[in-house]
Amino acid sequence: MIQNILKTDNQSEIMLKINKTNMKLHQIISLLNATVVSGNYDPDKLIKNGLSSDLMSDVLTVDTEHVVLLTGLSNLQTIRTAEMAEVDVIVVVRNKEISEEMVALADENDIVLLSCDYSLFKATGILYNAGLEPVY
Repeated sequence: MIQNILKTDNQSEIMLKINKTNMKLHQIISLLNATVVSGNYDPDKLIKNGLSSDLMSDVLTVDTEHVVLLTGLSNLQTIRTAEMAEVDVIVVVRNKEISEEMVALADENDIVLLSCDYSLFKATGILYNAGLEPVY
């Protein structure tokens, strides 16, 4: 019985790995029903990994390219941190207000800024279930 459970778990894990994929920006926007707030919007921009965090010190540990950051923080520090971590796209969740200063700083740093109504948990789950690989 335990071997069958382990076998099933391994098969599920293998299937999850097989189904993981890169996403294009337009797919992320569609899945999250998101709005493009700023940035050079290229619908075919490739996104390889996702990261969800409200703790910007965690974002600074990211050492990968083509990343989307999902966060509930809507302030200038989010944009500055994304710039330093070379994050391509930021999704601000829970329909938080995005200031004009954030938009200007995102545009200046060529960061696509999106807004969506979903919670951080739900938005992360949607992208993960659609096949986007986590950073960690």
